[in-house]
Amino acid sequence: MKQEIDKAMADYYARRASEYERVYQKPERQADLRRLADLLSSAFAGQDVLEVACGTGYWTQFIAKSARSIVATDINPEVLDIARRKDYGPCWVTFLESSAYSLAGVEAGCSAGFHGFWWSHIPVQKIGAFITCFHAALSKDAMVVMIDNAYVEGSSTPISRRDENGNTYQIRQLQDGTKHEVLKNFPSSLGLRTILKPHANDVRVTPFDYYWMVRYRTKR
Repeated sequence: MKQEIDKAMADYYARRASEYERVYQKPERQADLRRLADLLSSAFAGQDVLEVACGTGYWTQFIAKSARSIVATDINPEVLDIARRKDYGPCWVTFLESSAYSLAGVEAGCSAGFHGFWWSHIPVQKIGAFITCFHAALSKDAMVVMIDNAYVEGSSTPISRRDENGNTYQIRQLQDGTKHEVLKNFPSSLGLRTILKPHANDVRVTPFDYYWMVRYRTKR
């Protein structure tokens, strides 16, 4: 079942690559998106950043405004092809096709980590394994920032079902007319702190109207 979920997710985002950034055009979310972009533009000043599940590089371009270097990974070559076409200024950005659950090919030692809109797609039964893999690729006491969606009735796609592990799902339709069941979890602030407590120090959760941000330091 886990492999089926992962395969379905990878297939969905490969098909969605060309229309991926339309999600950032919702009018009601523009104020939040500007705040997140501003925060990320200065959050990684001078850092060597590992970005997991970078997608089309939408958030990479903001991190690059202050980071020294970025290793940006994604499992889908379709989205990486789009990401490589963006302008990242003087920041040294390397794109690598790699699973978030293995990070094969990533050299350990990055001083900071980031993932955007990835946490909500991790099955709850795989979160511990992901954190262990992610943190192993970072230096001691590395800074981590992650952002994701809050569930907002009327703006978010409705939840279609919940499985036996507590994962929730949405039915999404692409421009080609195909429909896909997508795992999409919406953790609470308390839930995030509880999950991260064994792995992180100085956990700070910042809620927005449509999103949330977490910052912390890795614990070894």
